[in-house]
Amino acid sequence: MGMALDELARSAIAALLHATGESQTDLAVALGVSQAQVSRRQSGAAVWSLADCEAVAAHYGITAHDLLAGPTRAAEALPAERRRVPGRHVPGARSAVVDGGV
Repeated sequence: MGMALDELARSAIAALLHATGESQTDLAVALGVSQAQVSRRQSGAAVWSLADCEAVAAHYGITAHDLLAGPTRAAEALPAERRRVPGRHVPGARSAVVDGGV
C-alpha cells in the first residue's frame, strides 16, 4: 500500500519547496498563513486541508491532482520558470554560496 494522502501532500510540498528554493516562510506568505502553521502541517502535527492543497498547487502553478499524486509527479509538473536555477535569486531563499571574504 502507498502513502496516505496527508503524507503525499507533505512530501510533495517538501519536494516543491526544494525544487523552487523557497522556504516555509515564503510559502506561508504566499498562502497568507504563518510560518509556524506551515511548519506544523509539514511536520504532521496538523494536516493540509483540501483547500490548502488547492492553494499550494495554485501557488506553484500545478494542479491539486499533481500535488496529491506525490513528490515525483508534483516536481515533474512544476513549470520550468518556477524551478530553482543556479545563480538565480529566489526571494527569501537562503544562498548556498559562501562569501570567501573577497
